[in-house]
Amino acid sequence: MQTMIQKMTLLLVVVLLYSHVVFASDPDPILDFCVANKESVSNPSCKNSSAVTVEDFIFSGIKSPGSYRETGFAAVLVNSNVFPGLNTLGMSFVRADFDIGGINVPHFHPRATETAFVLEGRIYSGFVDTNNRIFAKVIEKGEVMVFPRGLVHFQMNVGDSPATILGSFDSQNPGLLRIPAAIFGSGIKEELLEKVFGLSSKEIGKLKKRFGPH
Repeated sequence: MQTMIQKMTLLLVVVLLYSHVVFASDPDPILDFCVANKESVSNPSCKNSSAVTVEDFIFSGIKSPGSYRETGFAAVLVNSNVFPGLNTLGMSFVRADFDIGGINVPHFHPRATETAFVLEGRIYSGFVDTNNRIFAKVIEKGEVMVFPRGLVHFQMNVGDSPATILGSFDSQNPGLLRIPAAIFGSGIKEELLEKVFGLSSKEIGKLKKRFGPH
């Protein structure tokens, strides 16, 4: 009997731990809203509710395209740092603009699922799962694609005019890790990179110069 109780207790603990991992996300808010005080970005407190106005829930910073002429791609992330009304609401979003042929390099968001809505243009868009299976196709104006949390995804403008995507995240702080910059711009030892990719020291140097910090 005691052995059975111990087994049931262990099973319950495992289930609870699994549930915590599976459903882990931004914490649920305990107030209607918590407009962040701009003076305290690193650990924002709530603005006094009596001082909150409708303007705290409106953001106008993505009405126009970003400047993509130099690189072919521009993104403006909208989170509680720039839009205090989003604080504690468990979401953020981004506007991404592509020149013709512009690329959003393979990257992932460790803390959020993303939905991407094509506002203008034609975008080759996709993600790769943990079995290295690719899910990709050209999506057009009015279509939406979802990128599951933590999976590598990418986009490229394949149309004959500039393109725009509006992305939404189910986290206030989704995180962003661009694969090229993480590999060639983070200071990983060149010898390792040469062996992994079969590239020469000179080739690795070029890639580090391209993707390293500027």
